[in-house]
Amino acid sequence: MPRFTCKACGEAFEVPQRSIDRYPGWTPRYCRAHSPQKGRRKPVVEENLTLAQVLDRYDAGPTSGVFTDGSASPNPGRGGWGFVWVEDGEVRAREHGHEAHTTNNRMELKALIEAFRALPADAEVTVHSDSRLAVDSIESWAPGWERRGWKRKGGPIKNLELVQELLELRRSHPACAVEWIAAHAGNRWNEYADSLSTAWSRREL
Repeated sequence: MPRFTCKACGEAFEVPQRSIDRYPGWTPRYCRAHSPQKGRRKPVVEENLTLAQVLDRYDAGPTSGVFTDGSASPNPGRGGWGFVWVEDGEVRAREHGHEAHTTNNRMELKALIEAFRALPADAEVTVHSDSRLAVDSIESWAPGWERRGWKRKGGPIKNLELVQELLELRRSHPACAVEWIAAHAGNRWNEYADSLSTAWSRREL
């Protein structure tokens, strides 16, 4: 997990990558013990909703496109991925899977890979991911890494084999777009993809 230095006590602390991805531009400044928000509010608990509960609870967001998600709990630990392809609110395809030992970022990339595998080459849809890291990796950074022989100034490229596979699949679907979508913001099909990514833990489907 990314490490930061607390401005209050000077101690190092860690923040899950999933939390960093959820709030673009945010740099954590305080450890849990010295957070200004400590005691002001209860922490947000992400519910592991079933697919039926998602459909009953949420109705906002785009009604067409491909929506992907991945997670690991703990991170690293057991995790899963999922995607759903919908058109005008109707499910055209969905898949999910899990791994015994993985990370959030690997599952986010895996969800995108499986989504592109399921799409025909001439598909013209927007593929959504709530991982800024995954979207930026494939849309902005990977072509440069490739030109430099799959090297980056900051050190080794994490999950390189997944990035390479995803870039190839992305290029084989030139009419598709890849866009970031906010996580846990009430978007029905993003929440549905999230539920698919955790379906293994509920033994659902």
